[in-house]
Amino acid sequence: MALILFQDLGARIGVVTGQGLIGLIRQRNGARAASLSVVALVLANVGTTTAEFAGIAAGCQIFGISKYVSVPLAALLVSFLVLRSGFRAVERVLLALSAVFVAYIAAGFLAGPDWGAAMRGVVVPTLPTTRDAIIIATATLGTTLAPWGLAFIQSYAVDKRLTPRELGMLRIDVVTGAVLTGVIGFFVVIACAATLHESGIHISDASAAAAALEPLAGHLASELFAVGLIGAALLAASILPLSTGYAVSDFLGRPAALDDSLGRAPLFYGTFAIVTLTGVVIVLLPGVSLVPILVGTQVLNAVLLLPLLAYMYGISRDRELMGPYTAHRGVASVYLVVIGLISICIAALGLLSFG
Repeated sequence: MALILFQDLGARIGVVTGQGLIGLIRQRNGARAASLSVVALVLANVGTTTAEFAGIAAGCQIFGISKYVSVPLAALLVSFLVLRSGFRAVERVLLALSAVFVAYIAAGFLAGPDWGAAMRGVVVPTLPTTRDAIIIATATLGTTLAPWGLAFIQSYAVDKRLTPRELGMLRIDVVTGAVLTGVIGFFVVIACAATLHESGIHISDASAAAAALEPLAGHLASELFAVGLIGAALLAASILPLSTGYAVSDFLGRPAALDDSLGRAPLFYGTFAIVTLTGVVIVLLPGVSLVPILVGTQVLNAVLLLPLLAYMYGISRDRELMGPYTAHRGVASVYLVVIGLISICIAALGLLSFG
């Protein structure tokens, strides 16, 4: 529900104001607030991009492809897509890539889970009180209601040049995407819980998870999991550098649109290239443990989430910016309740994790 609420709010702000989130933060809250937000966002995005390229490497290793081949090829693919294609072409490719998430659903069914236990877990969730479990829960919050996603959806709406008349269709897109995020996540958990957890197998990375599925759920389940992993990682490895490029360009007031040429928007494309290259280099370094990078950046995302939500709430209530689309008191109260609940969760998780 929180994902739907704030993704919808971000999209609406982008359509109505025609500006990205970081630029609006700078306009309303000053350069310091915007500077801190963009620095934290860049750091988190670089770490998450690294994790996505690690996911590509892990999935390809299931098919016998070395990371020294798969990762550079993936980086060239996403760079070619962004640098050589306009907005519509990029949008179509990313939509096509999202279709691979069906592989996770198939893998979940092939794993043969206890559906009764799964449904009980959805209704009555439980969480171990160990430090590692609490940190993972914090990271999960950061990766689900991700700051980069909030910044991206707003800049995406601006780049797509949507008008307020199209808000209804955009809302359908947002709700559909948010619901599918939960559904796909559910089936990933199902696939791993019914096989790895049930057999007491502890894994250190996504490659080990996909490989371990084979003797437990069959060769097809393992390959489907790997296909889903590669597709999901390619999708995110395209969007994360884009989100960073939008944010940095927005902060400095520079052009940032996929239909702009390299000469017109050098900062936008340069940021995309730097984030992509940094992720590739880190993944290819020998002996680098990627799991701490992944978890650490998602915890950072969770911490960054709160001020961004507060800024978005303030923008939603700014009648000068939002005009007739200003959030009325009832909706604004819902935003505050959600922000309050997330604040309590993060504070509690922080105390339990590091206290």
